[in-house]
Amino acid sequence: MYYSGPAAILALGIAAGGTVPAWAGVEGAAGLLPHRAVYDLTLKDASDRSGIEGMSGRMVYEFTGSACTGFATNFRFVTRINTGEDTRLTDQQTKTFEDTEKGEFRFETKSFTDEQMDKEVAGEAREEDSKVKVEIERPDPRRLELVSSTFPTEHMLEVIKSAREGKRFFETRIFDGSENGDQSMITNTVIGPQQTPKDAPASDDADKAGEFSEAAYWPVTIAYFNEGGAGDATPVYSMSFKLYENGITRDLTMDYGDFVLSGSLSRLEVLDKPKCDPNQPRP
Repeated sequence: MYYSGPAAILALGIAAGGTVPAWAGVEGAAGLLPHRAVYDLTLKDASDRSGIEGMSGRMVYEFTGSACTGFATNFRFVTRINTGEDTRLTDQQTKTFEDTEKGEFRFETKSFTDEQMDKEVAGEAREEDSKVKVEIERPDPRRLELVSSTFPTEHMLEVIKSAREGKRFFETRIFDGSENGDQSMITNTVIGPQQTPKDAPASDDADKAGEFSEAAYWPVTIAYFNEGGAGDATPVYSMSFKLYENGITRDLTMDYGDFVLSGSLSRLEVLDKPKCDPNQPRP
């Protein structure tokens, strides 16, 4: 999922190629499970320069759709930050729609501070001629062309495919419409060997995963870099989580450099999955 900015931590991506691999179509995406996951956020660590004395919040991630209809996400990331002098409430709300077969992606993000909207970004992007062509609608209408990148659901599919094949590392570029919607980020993904909850400590949140509480998962870490920042550079942020083969994640750790958040799965709801009708018109 992962969101770049906080809203990109669950938006995951695949190796760039300009076109969607065959397995990322109906067959590859068939295993992704529509669901709504709620995570409780707590401050794990903060440096003195962060200016943060306390932080808590909640994240809600809803994933719906199918390979036939396209995939939609509704994401909300709310935090309450205590600086020692005052308390600030931040609220980031993101909606996306991705057609993995057509290579199209739509995005809309609204950011609020103390219930006052301070930023809104909306637009759409598409894979074309080994490029990503972006049309930003708000706040300032404009068009731009980026190097070949992939979109979040494509990346999720590549992470799962790599995990199944025992591939432990890959680098790619992802576009998720975050920040100002005008740039992509380089990501390094590390995938550990498959594990089960019995391999994890007792404080693990597996018991909140319902019917998947005993299912196997892969530990995954993704580091996000700005342009030209991969290699030995420090990532803008990184995220670690446990990933099921159906796309559900839990036990999150989000490292923003100056501070680190933990995200514990508190509620999981499996949603209805649309049937694939080849005669059904796509959105």
